[in-house]
Amino acid sequence: MIKISCQEQLLPGNTLQEKFAFARDAGYDGIEVRGHGGFRFRDRLPELRQAARDGVPMPSVCVDMPHFFAAFDPDLRRDALDQMKSQLSVIAEVGGPGAVACTPASWGMFSRRLPPFEPPRSEAEDRAVLLDGLAELGEHAAREGAILALEPLNRYEDHMVNRLDQAVELIEAAGLTSVKVLADTYHMNIEEDEPTSALARAAAHLGHVQVSDSNRFQPGAGHLDWAALLGTLDAVGYRGHLAVECRLRGEPATAVASIPGFLRRHDLLVAA
Repeated sequence: MIKISCQEQLLPGNTLQEKFAFARDAGYDGIEVRGHGGFRFRDRLPELRQAARDGVPMPSVCVDMPHFFAAFDPDLRRDALDQMKSQLSVIAEVGGPGAVACTPASWGMFSRRLPPFEPPRSEAEDRAVLLDGLAELGEHAAREGAILALEPLNRYEDHMVNRLDQAVELIEAAGLTSVKVLADTYHMNIEEDEPTSALARAAAHLGHVQVSDSNRFQPGAGHLDWAALLGTLDAVGYRGHLAVECRLRGEPATAVASIPGFLRRHDLLVAA
């Protein structure tokens, strides 16, 4: 049976305990919390510790900051690295062994698809920054007992890491088992020639999966082949969570409650 978590901002309720009560009744297995900048995720430790004591599973945190570890500006880069190390420490404490902290290399910083087309750093310089950041974060993750998951974003949101194979190549070069790849079905829909083949090739390094449909709405609202995607994850032995990260079409509570049933029906179709 697949495990499904939902990002906290999509769930009704004022506390993580209230949100998980709704999520559990809808068929979810956990909550993916959001890691805001300014060390606000660390500042939530009392709340997160109490939620964990109350039985709220929090297997992953998705970074939510204005800049990331491969920023052009060195001060922003240093801040993002420090923020991510803090998030790794916090999720390791409240999420349990193997908890995942998710981050892209950058978001909205530059796209080769829009003018001026050429970024201020060369590809070799980009690669050096990426490998330095992955080494620092991966070593910290290893010490904490957590996983850092590198998320490829589509070409309009990042110019450096767009496909799973690009992330895998960097992860192999970094050489740390605490660094994995995050597969996001929305970005894969844009960038991968064929998503299931891309998942199969990245299987050995797959650490986390986030799900939304081709239009960024909830699974079932677009044209992705969910039976094929879930069948591939089954076949490669993925045992992590599918974390719902999407916009919602329709009444929000009804829409978010419908997702686990939709995904499990398609998973069962594969199993049958």
